[in-house]
Amino acid sequence: MRKNTVVIGLAGPVLDARGARDRWQKWRPTVSIGQHQDLLVDRLELLVQDKFRALGDELAADFRQVSPETTIRIHQTVFAKPWDFESIYEELLDFARHYPFDTDKEDYLVHITTGTHVMQICLFLLVESRIIPAKILQTGLRNKTDTVGSYSIIDLDLSRYDRLAERFSAVRREGLHFLKSGIETRSADYNRTIEQIARVCERSDDPILLTGPSGVGKTRLARLIYDWKKQNRRISGAFVELNCATLRGTAAMSALFGHRKGAYTGASDNRRGLMASADGGLLFLDEVGELGADEQAMLLRAVEEKRFYPLGADTECRSDFQLICGTNRDLAAMVREGRFRGDLFARINLWTFRLSGLRERPEDIEPNLDYELERSSEKLGRLVRMNREAKNAYLRAAASPDALWSGNFRDLAASAVRMSVLSESGRITESDVEEELVRLRKCWEAEAPASGKCPEESDEAVVRSVLGDGFDTLDLFDVPQLAGVIRVCRRSKTASEAGRTLFAESMKRRKSTNDADRLRKYLAGFGLDWKRVTAER
Repeated sequence: MRKNTVVIGLAGPVLDARGARDRWQKWRPTVSIGQHQDLLVDRLELLVQDKFRALGDELAADFRQVSPETTIRIHQTVFAKPWDFESIYEELLDFARHYPFDTDKEDYLVHITTGTHVMQICLFLLVESRIIPAKILQTGLRNKTDTVGSYSIIDLDLSRYDRLAERFSAVRREGLHFLKSGIETRSADYNRTIEQIARVCERSDDPILLTGPSGVGKTRLARLIYDWKKQNRRISGAFVELNCATLRGTAAMSALFGHRKGAYTGASDNRRGLMASADGGLLFLDEVGELGADEQAMLLRAVEEKRFYPLGADTECRSDFQLICGTNRDLAAMVREGRFRGDLFARINLWTFRLSGLRERPEDIEPNLDYELERSSEKLGRLVRMNREAKNAYLRAAASPDALWSGNFRDLAASAVRMSVLSESGRITESDVEEELVRLRKCWEAEAPASGKCPEESDEAVVRSVLGDGFDTLDLFDVPQLAGVIRVCRRSKTASEAGRTLFAESMKRRKSTNDADRLRKYLAGFGLDWKRVTAER
């Protein structure tokens, strides 16, 4: 059964008036809707401003002449300021909220050819947001002698237009590719994180918190976010960066907020400060956990109110910036210990993304190695390549349990540079790889604690490496125990060996020796199995 077609439109005091202008005197958009043989209008809902009541009655009478079967209902409206967005939108929104839409029985078209530009935009937004469940109806004139004109119907539901939807998807893929520096990363967890960051960048300017160990690329990602936003005109100012670990006390306050001449000993001139320099742009605070209590308090106010006082100033400064923070600290633990403000943490913790270390993403070593070799080629001005045997040898060692990658992607980048520079004719051989692996191991040994033991990941990092976002559902009580079990599993060759290590004492007091089964049941309680837990070895 055919649904009724209902058109909602505005009476246009210029285009719809008889003989308003010579060019238009024979064509009137609202009346023309009823003149199309292939557009059957069952009802016309005509919004008419109070001061144009006569025009509304005239349009209704003329519409009945060209389309006698159409029911016409006139709605008196009050547009006090025809060019004011807020008042126009409120009036049209009020109409939409009180209108008895029945999409099961009726199809709705919103005519946007008449009315002021502001009215047209507001109607478009109401349709786009589905507050008015309709399609857009647009009428036009083919030529000066045309009295009927043409019409087009536009459905803003992109899901019905595969080609348009594909174009939007392509734009999003370009954004993801951009945020990954063009690296075809393979880690599902990392790719999912970047997809989420891309969506946030498209739709929000709220603070972003990037966490993870040193060297995972927090600064580079912050810069890429800025470049993407600048390219897409979501930001216009500068990229401003501060490593909070390099400054303390007055120096940090001055660097962030600026100072006035004479604010403290040595302040011989006014200083603008990084926060003011970031106005309209992006401020990246790396190692934000290193900020002192006073800086934290001032940062909170600047983020919330976009206002702050430079040191020694009596008047406020304003700066509207997007904030991205980076840290390798556990800020939640610092809040519990009273070393970081809980209200500031709550403000910057709206969008938090953890960037995993290289040891947690062994599948991404190869694409990142290829990327770094390409960068080295550009810098050196010559093509650098690895033969297959050399590359396989490097990747085997890079993914082994002995590869600490304590500097994460910084270590990998430095390694690629060294091999590129030392290679003969730009060809990295197995011999070059063996020498580089020796250098890497020496670097890692130098960075290890004095005890000679390798630096161990935190309990949270170990558990997150297998549970991902599922970590957030764990009780604090379970984290250290599960981390200990995972470490034993990764040091053991089989589940039986791990079980014997974990349950050695209790095994002495019972007859059963099926410790592997006991371990499997324990892991299953967290949705884990032996293969998943030991995949990071």
